[in-house]
Amino acid sequence: MENKDVIYLDNAATTRTHPDVVSAMLPYFSLHFGNPSSIYRIAQTSRTAIDEARRKVAAALGADEREIFFTSGGTESDNWAIRGIASAHKKKGRHIITTAIEHHAVLHTVEALGKEGFEITYLPVDEYGMVSPESVGEAIRPDTILISVMLANNEIGTIQPIQKIGEIAQAHKVFFHTDAVQAIGQIPVDVRELGVDLLSISAHKFGGPKGVGALFIRRGLRIDPLLYGGAQEQRRRAGTENVPGIVGLGAAIERATALMPEKAERMKRLRQRLTDGLLSIPKSRQNGHPTERLPNNVNIIFDYIEGESILLLLDANGIAASTGSACTSASLDPSHVLLACGLPHEQAHGSLRLTLGEETTEEDITYVLEIVPKVVQRLRDMSPLTPKELRTR
Repeated sequence: MENKDVIYLDNAATTRTHPDVVSAMLPYFSLHFGNPSSIYRIAQTSRTAIDEARRKVAAALGADEREIFFTSGGTESDNWAIRGIASAHKKKGRHIITTAIEHHAVLHTVEALGKEGFEITYLPVDEYGMVSPESVGEAIRPDTILISVMLANNEIGTIQPIQKIGEIAQAHKVFFHTDAVQAIGQIPVDVRELGVDLLSISAHKFGGPKGVGALFIRRGLRIDPLLYGGAQEQRRRAGTENVPGIVGLGAAIERATALMPEKAERMKRLRQRLTDGLLSIPKSRQNGHPTERLPNNVNIIFDYIEGESILLLLDANGIAASTGSACTSASLDPSHVLLACGLPHEQAHGSLRLTLGEETTEEDITYVLEIVPKVVQRLRDMSPLTPKELRTR
C-alpha cells in the first residue's frame, strides 16, 4: 500500500477536498468573512468571490453566469429543479417522466409529488442501465411538464444519451432536467450541447467541499423557488451564501475540468486493468454499460456472496469501497438500480463498486487485485450456497 493507510476507491461517494481548493477557501472563513449582502468593503470582497466562482462554474458548463444558482448540494438542486418546475407549471400539466435508476434525490422527490396529485412515469432501462430515447418520446403526453434523466448513474456508471433525449424534449416543448452530479470532472458537460433546461452538480464529487452545489437554470425559464426568505441568488434561492463553500466549488470545478482530458485517459487504463482482473474470478460479471460508462467506475457482481461481507473484509485489508450509492449504504434493501437492470434480488445484494480517483495508482490496483480474489474465495468457502466446484475446502 506504500505510504497509504487506506486505498480509497469510493470516489463516487465523495472525494478528498483538494489542498489547492482548501487554500482558496481558507481566507473566506475568518479574513474575508463579510456577509455578501452587506455594502461595506469586507462584504464586497465576499460578493466578488461569489461572482468569480459563478463565472468559473458557468465556464465549465458552457452556461451564462446568470444561469448558475448556488445551492447546498446535489440533493437540493434536484429537489429545486423538480419541485420548482412542478409548482410553476402545474396549470399546464401534472405529468413528469423520469427513470427507474435515478438517485433517490430525484426518486423521492417525484414520489412526494405523486402524493400531491402529480402523475409520474418511470421509464425502464435495459440490462446495462441504459434508457432508450424512443421510450422517452413515447411517454410524453400533452400534460407532460418535465423530464428528469440523470447524465451518469452513480452506481453502475452508465452514461445516458442525454443529447438525444434533449432533442426530443425540445421538439415536444417539455422541460428537461439532468442530474450531472457524477459526471462533472469525468466527462465533458456542456448544457447547450446536451440541450438541457436544468442541470444539478455537487462540489464534493470533484474535489470540492461538502455542503455546496449548483443548479443551472436556462435563462428565461420560469421556476418557483424552493426556499423563501431573502433576496439572494437573483431572488430565486434565499439564504445567506456559503461563501467559503462557493469559492471551493468554483476552484474545484475549474481544476477538475482543466485536468479532465488527461485524468480520464489514465482512469480508463486503470479501470480496464482492474475490471479485467476482477472478471478473471470465476462467476463474476460487470454491471453497467461495457463502453458508455464513466471512466472511473467499476461495478462487479460475484455470485454466492453478499456485498456487505466483501466490504468488511476489504476494509480490514485497507481498501475502502462500496456496494452502491453512499446515500443508501445503511439500507438492507437491494440496489434499485440493479433490480431495474433485471438482476434477481440475491445478485442485486452482491455488487462491489470501486470508483477510482486522481490519487489512485497502479500499485493500488495491483494490491486490490491481490486481495479481492482471496476475499471472494474466503466468503465462498464460508457460504452454504457456494457450489462444490467453487470451494477450496
